[in-house]
Amino acid sequence: MTAAAADATPTSEELAALSELVFESRDVATVLGAAAATVPRLGPCETEATYRCIDESWQWSPRGQDERADLDQLIADCGGNGAVEIPGRAWAWAFPLRHQGAVEGTLVVSAANVPSSGHIQLLVMLANQTGAALGCVALQHRNKRCTEELAKATTELLGTRQRLRSRSHVHQTIEAALSGGDGEQAITDALHELTKLPIALEDPFGNLRCWSGPGRPAAYLKPDRRLRQRQIAVLAASPAPMRMKDRIAVLLSPRGESLGVLAIVDPHKQVTEDDIFALHFACTLLGYELAHQRSLVEFEQGVRQELVDDLLTGTGSYGTIARAEALAHDLQAPHWVVVVHSSAAFSAVTAAAARCAEALRLNILQGRNGRLVVLLAAGRPDPQALHRRLSELLGPATCAIGIGSRCEAPSDFPQSFAEAQRALNVRLHSAAPEGASAYDELGFYRLIDAAHARGTVEDFVLEWLGALLKYDSAKKSELVLTLSRHLETGGNYDESAKALHIHRSTLRYRLARISELTGYDLRDVNTRFNLHAATRSWRFLYQESAR
Repeated sequence: MTAAAADATPTSEELAALSELVFESRDVATVLGAAAATVPRLGPCETEATYRCIDESWQWSPRGQDERADLDQLIADCGGNGAVEIPGRAWAWAFPLRHQGAVEGTLVVSAANVPSSGHIQLLVMLANQTGAALGCVALQHRNKRCTEELAKATTELLGTRQRLRSRSHVHQTIEAALSGGDGEQAITDALHELTKLPIALEDPFGNLRCWSGPGRPAAYLKPDRRLRQRQIAVLAASPAPMRMKDRIAVLLSPRGESLGVLAIVDPHKQVTEDDIFALHFACTLLGYELAHQRSLVEFEQGVRQELVDDLLTGTGSYGTIARAEALAHDLQAPHWVVVVHSSAAFSAVTAAAARCAEALRLNILQGRNGRLVVLLAAGRPDPQALHRRLSELLGPATCAIGIGSRCEAPSDFPQSFAEAQRALNVRLHSAAPEGASAYDELGFYRLIDAAHARGTVEDFVLEWLGALLKYDSAKKSELVLTLSRHLETGGNYDESAKALHIHRSTLRYRLARISELTGYDLRDVNTRFNLHAATRSWRFLYQESAR
C-alpha cells in the first residue's frame, strides 16, 4: 500500500462511525451495503464497489450496482487485494474481506488524494469487520442448512422406521400364510388382509385360480388368447407391478416361465406404496410356491407316465399294482383304455383331459403315447359324455376318442390299448371324424379287424378295389377315396361332392371312370354292398398305417 500523503489522525467522529457499525443482518447484501455506506464516514474516501468471492469468481454484490467490466477485470487480476487504477481518482484500493483465512469478498475504495495512514488503517479495520460479518452470515446459513437437513433426516428416519415395521409385518404375515400349508389361497388371503383390497390370482391363460376379499364376480371373464399373450408380454417387460385398467398386476415367473398373474383389484386407485411392496413380496413367495408345486406335479407325472408305459406295453407287470397304489390308484378294479386325438396343442389336450375326467368323476391314470393322450379309467366311461365334455373344454379344436375293451388284470392293458387305437382310427376315417367310438360297439369294423388278424381282409380289398388302387398309384388320383365317400353318403351326389370338395360334374366323371376300370355296375345292390365293405376295410387298414 503506498504511503499516505498526509499522516492525519482520524477524528473522533470517524472512530465513532466505525465503532457504531453493527452487523446484525443475516443477509450478505445488507452487510456489504452497510460497509459501503460507512466508507465516506471514515474519511475523504468513496466506495467504488463491493464484491463477493464465490468459487474463486468475483461477483458484484449487492446486485443492482452499476457494474463495470473494466473494474471486474482489475479485481480479477489483483485477486481482490491491492491497488487498482480508476480513471480520475488519485488513489484506489481493493481491501480483501477475510474471515478465518478465507476471502469472502473485497471492498473497493477510492479517493481524490492519497488518504492518511490512519484513515487507511480504519478502512482495513472496516474490511476485517465486514469479513467477519460475512463469515457469520455464512455460518448462520450453514447452521440453518444443517438444522433443515437434520430435521429432514429425522423425518426420513422416522419414515424409514415405519416402512421397516410395515414391511416386517408384511414378511411375517405372508411367510406365516405360506408355512401354514394352505398354499396359494392362504397367500392371497394374507395379501387381502394386508391391503384391505380384493386379490385375484389367475393362471397363465386368464382363468381364475384364487380370489380373496369381497366382490368376486359370478362369471369370471377370461380374455381371448391374443390379448392374454400381450398382457403377459407387457408384465414380463415391467420390473415392478403395473396398473392394468382397474388392477395393479404382477407376473409370477420365478424361473422365467409364466406361471400366472397376481393382482390387487383397485378400481378407485387406493393402492399405497406399502400395498405395492406387499404385492411384490407375495408374488415372490407365491412364484416359488407354484414352481415347487409344478416340480412335484412334473415328478408325479413322470412316475405316472412310466407306469402307464409299462402297462400299455406289458413290460412292467411286476409290482405295477403296488406302484399304482403309491399313486393312490387301484389297479385291481376293471379298467378301460381311452385314447384321445385332437387338433389342439398337446399341453392343452392333456390339461383338458384331466379336467374332463375330474368333472365326470373318473378315477384315471393319465399318460401319453406319441400324439395321443392315454387314460386308464377305472370304470367304463360314457363315450358321448366324455366327448361332449372334452369338446367344451377344447373349444373350437377337433377331438376324437377311442375306447378299448375291459381289462380285468394289468396284463389285459396292451390288448385294450390296441383296440382303443383301432376304434380311434375307425372314428377318424368315418364320415363323422369328431366323436367317440368304443371297440365293443364297432360292429362291422370288428369283423374287419378279425379278418385282418387272419390275413384274409387284404385279399378281399384287392379283389374288389385292386384295379382302382393300381390306377390311383399310377395316376396319383383319388378314385378309391371318391368311391368311399360316395358310398358313405348313401349314393347322394350333392353330399358326396361337398365332402370331396369337387363339382358335381367332376364326381359323375369319376364314378363313370370307376365303372369303366372295374367293370362293376354301381347300381347293383350286391356290388354296392361288397364295394362299401371293401372301401371301409381299405380305410381301416391302409389309412391307419398312413396316419
